[in-house]
Amino acid sequence: MLLSREENAIKFCPMKPINQRKLDHINIVSAGGDIDRQKHYFDRIHLTHRALPEINLAEVNPTVQFMGKDLSFPLLISSMTGGADAELVKINQNLAIAAEAEGVGFAVGSQRVLRSDDAARESFELRKYAPQALLLANLGAVQLNYDMGFADCEAVVDVLEADGLYIHLNPLQEAVQPEGDTDFSNLRGKIATIVQTLKQPVIVKEVGAGVSPEDVEHLLAAGVKYIDIAGCGGTSWSRVESHRSDDPGLGELFSDWGIPTPLALCLMKPYRQEVKMIASGGVRSGIDMAKSIILGATVCGVARPFLNPARESSDAVRQVIQRVKREFTTAMFLLGAERMDDLKDNEGLILDEYWH
Repeated sequence: MLLSREENAIKFCPMKPINQRKLDHINIVSAGGDIDRQKHYFDRIHLTHRALPEINLAEVNPTVQFMGKDLSFPLLISSMTGGADAELVKINQNLAIAAEAEGVGFAVGSQRVLRSDDAARESFELRKYAPQALLLANLGAVQLNYDMGFADCEAVVDVLEADGLYIHLNPLQEAVQPEGDTDFSNLRGKIATIVQTLKQPVIVKEVGAGVSPEDVEHLLAAGVKYIDIAGCGGTSWSRVESHRSDDPGLGELFSDWGIPTPLALCLMKPYRQEVKMIASGGVRSGIDMAKSIILGATVCGVARPFLNPARESSDAVRQVIQRVKREFTTAMFLLGAERMDDLKDNEGLILDEYWH
């Protein structure tokens, strides 16, 4: 159970070091409660069931290639954590081991903590656990306006031996966070410099409030070719931060702020030929994933369902991945989609009269 506001004011006091903040986040999200908004926006989309699919379930092939890596199905374990604590080290190692074993991608949480605590390296030195898996490093875009630059981006990629770099956008979270950094001015040019200079590809992502067409125009101008739309509907970081604050009202008010993930995908339709999209934010099942691929995503990011299993073991994480893969493959079968090309961008599979 979540702590009361009075208990939170004691346990999650403002201005703690970054490493403690990560532990706060993990404990709050693990507790559940009202953190996962469970809006089920994907449930509003009804798909065309095929009673005569004319394919063999055993021959359905959900594999996809993304950023030069072959994935067993279009799943990316999305950014969660990392830091100088045994619990955080264990979580990331279990996620990396599971991603390697099941052939899916894995993006770590923000690596900013490496600037202040070298002991956090262990939680990000993961290539030995996932020699073939798609691994993505992670830094906050707003930090480019504070104390970080290209050298930091290069460093976090090197520590992880990453295939690419997530640069995350989180203006809402920073605005309600007790110790938030809120100067988001003139970031497009700095992101462009990272995109042009870094050897690895850059993915720009939101953290749960969605990306608008206007945002995409800015990111395309910066040379970005990968965008994680990370819409609202799942974990609310505004709500998470409200549990860390002695003045929770602002975070609670904005807890449902943002563009729902399916709507964000629809708004991205004009850009599907220019950018590869990751769908995340409230993706909780293989059916949600299938709907995301139909709406233009190339892969899907899922985070919270893996957190508590990762606190247990890599095998527990693998069981969740296997379940979601079976759900996704079953959805493909029931839609008569034998290959990913039969699913991707195929909006003819949506029953229009139910999609509002």
